[in-house]
Amino acid sequence: MIKELAQDLVDLIFDWGYLGIFLLMAVESSFIPFPSEIILIPAGYLASKGEMSISMIMFAGVGGSIVGAFINYYLAFFVGRKFLKKYGKYFFIKESTLDKMENYFAKHGHISTFIGRLIPGIRQLISIPAGLSRMNIAVFSFYTALGASIWAFILVALGYFIGENQELIGIYLKQIIIGVLVSLILLGYWYYAIQKRKRV
Repeated sequence: MIKELAQDLVDLIFDWGYLGIFLLMAVESSFIPFPSEIILIPAGYLASKGEMSISMIMFAGVGGSIVGAFINYYLAFFVGRKFLKKYGKYFFIKESTLDKMENYFAKHGHISTFIGRLIPGIRQLISIPAGLSRMNIAVFSFYTALGASIWAFILVALGYFIGENQELIGIYLKQIIIGVLVSLILLGYWYYAIQKRKRV
């Protein structure tokens, strides 16, 4: 069934072109869970056959990711914050908690957004606390685009160089995710050490 869905998506991307990639990545990056692997890997494969442009795939994929992130950000900004201010006490969330979150994202929102965009399962969700805390939209946009670009490049490259070998793609993707997570842990530790040194 997954293989059939992937094939349907390849056909959809081929039919809709870059608009299909843009829309699917916007969905993937918003509140609807949808794996970007089955969007960008097939697109990379089509690029290897000369049927699509890698630069346009990246432009459409990252653009869609940013739009999806904006959807979550502004929903949290306008709707979520009002809701939590009014009903947060029933969920043990005080207004002071929102203030603390706002202070945290004012200081560390850039690293949190960047790291979050590269963690599977967190990519879509990191926009919500950013919106709730009213994180600077320019900073949010930059680090969202940076993280989304790295992730999109990884997936497109897998599709381009490995193509239809699903088993090999699965093996490499797991290894890459592990490598990315280890790198992010090291980055987080380095950032924490720098911040701790500043406080001394």
